[in-house]
Parts: sequence; structure tokens; C-alpha cells
Amino acid sequence: MGDGVAGRSYRLVVHTSVGGSGVRVRLSNAFGDRPITFDSAYAGLQKQGAELRPGTNRRLAFGGERTVTVPAGATVWSDPLPGKLPTASNLVVSLHSPDAAGPASGHWMAMQTSYATQGDRTAEDSGTPWTIPTGSWFYLDAVSVQAPKGTGAVVALGDSITDGWQSTSDLNRRWPDYLARRLQKTDTAVKGVANEGISGNKVLADGAGQSSLNRLERDVLSQPGVRTVFLFQGVNDIKAHTGVTADDLIEGYREIVDRAHAAGKCVVGATVGPFKGWHEWDQAGEAVRQEVNTFIRSSGEFDAVTDFDRILRSPYDQERMLPALDGGDHIHPNDKGMQAMADAVDLTALDCDPTG
Repeated sequence: MGDGVAGRSYRLVVHTSVGGSGVRVRLSNAFGDRPITFDSAYAGLQKQGAELRPGTNRRLAFGGERTVTVPAGATVWSDPLPGKLPTASNLVVSLHSPDAAGPASGHWMAMQTSYATQGDRTAEDSGTPWTIPTGSWFYLDAVSVQAPKGTGAVVALGDSITDGWQSTSDLNRRWPDYLARRLQKTDTAVKGVANEGISGNKVLADGAGQSSLNRLERDVLSQPGVRTVFLFQGVNDIKAHTGVTADDLIEGYREIVDRAHAAGKCVVGATVGPFKGWHEWDQAGEAVRQEVNTFIRSSGEFDAVTDFDRILRSPYDQERMLPALDGGDHIHPNDKGMQAMADAVDLTALDCDPTG
């Protein structure tokens, strides 16, 4: 993410899933090497670009205070805002830090245009001062609402496919976005969707972000209202050619399942999709993928399984993605492929009993 810039403001656009009252945001200094202070933070609704709908931008507080200092390695939740946030809103969180420096925590590949400027312009509705567009989210880690009683959420734990690469930016066409839209139209208790995809992320090894094993608690299990973990990951471990075997990856999956179950969460496992044609593909990696997918489908260790491999693969070459669903690089689906993935999820399986 690079280093923080003192005196900079960010206007960060995020698309929510479930609606509810008492919206809160979580700010992160997880990867900082020093404390960071936020002396002004607001949340409002987007009109267009960096411009806000008049009357919606409201100041956030933290423990009743307007200013909060987040220690290195820590996160902090805001106090809940009064009132309701509609379902599928474009929420705009505006932050200013007078002392940002050192590594900036955030999310590099947002597939969403946000904005920055120098000086504190967080309280303003106008988009005019926000002259620096950015495709990343800085310091903003999560958004939560108090949903109707009995409502749960699913966390999609994944890599760049879950992050939405090759889907259309600013239109919310990642597969978890399509899943959220399906859930809103369905009579199911699970309505919220948290996207915890990181481009390049692996199950076993740190690199593009901490590995899933190392970030499971912070990014997944600590999210409020989570009922189910949707685990769709492994292709980066396989294609990196670091000697990772199917047994290694299966052991990683088992640890995630065990830790999620211990926290009272269900786990849906998704098969690893085809990637023949991607420059790192070879028959050795394909053999690992097939062995891993056999485990996911048949082991019975997941509470449910979604077979993304079956949905995405070509019937004429099952090691390759169906061209109509291919974003062009033979590993990331396009918008149509993202929707096909979401449509393949059994919505009833997202609300299960992990002890049953």
C-alpha cells in the first residue's frame, strides 16, 4: 500500500450488502509500524463520484470522542451512527489523519474508485476538492450494521478471483456482490456478505497479504454476525511452484475448518477453478488441483461444497476455463463468470449447524 501521508484525507466508497441500523466502520493500522491518529471521520451516501447526497454525511465517534489513535497492529470500531443504512448502499467513509506515516494499512485492489486530497475536507458534501482518484481503500477495514434479529453473514475468504479482478470496476460485479444480490431476494437468514479476497493471497504462505491461516481471526472470525466461512482458495499456492503438495493444502484447509468450527461457524468449501492457459500452469500443478478438488468434493469435512470447477470449466477441455466465462487471462472469470459462480452457491447451505 505504500506509506501514509500526513494531512491527507481519503473519501472511500464501499458497496454494502445487508441493510440495518447503527452503522459502524472499522479502521485498521494492522500493518503500521507506529500509532496513527484520525482526527476527523465521516460516513455518508454517494451521489456521484466523490460527491455526497446532501444531508447524509455524519461525523463518526470512537468511544464518544471525535479523535482516535490506533496503535500499530491494531484495529478500532467506531460508535454506531443513529438511523438506518439501506440495503446495497454506496457508503462513503471520509477520513483525515494529521500524522500518517510509515506503512499504510489498506486494500490495494478495490475494483472501486475512491478519492484523496490534502487537508481536512471530510465534512464537505462537494466532490470538487477530491482531485486524486485511487483504486485502493486506505485504513478502512470493515463496515457493519445492526441487522434484523436472526440475520447472519457469510465471509468469502479468497484471492484475486474473490477480490473481483477482471470484473468491471465500480459496478460491483465480483462474485460475492452477485451472491449478496441473490441473498436479498431469498428467504434465508444469511443476508450479509463480507468480501475478504486479497489478490495473490495463499492459504499457506504470506506474501500478498498474510496467508489465510494467519489472517483468519482478524479478517474472518472477528467480523460481527458471521455464520459461515466460504473458503475458495488454493490456486496461488498451487501455481507458485514452491513445492506445495495436495497434502499440504488439504492440511491447511483442515486447520481453517477446525478453527472456524471451534468458533461456531460453518464452512463451505469451493473447488479450485481451471487455469490452463495461465502462464504458470503445468501438468504437475494440474495434478495437485485435481487431487485437492477430489478432497473438497468427497471428504465430508466441509459443511457444504460449491463446485466452482464444474461451473467454470470447458466441457471440451476440463483443465481450461469456458471461453464465455473467461476474463481473458484464463484464470479470472469475467462478469458473466462471476455471476455464474454466485448462481452456483446453494443459499440454504450458508445457514447450517456446524455441530450437526
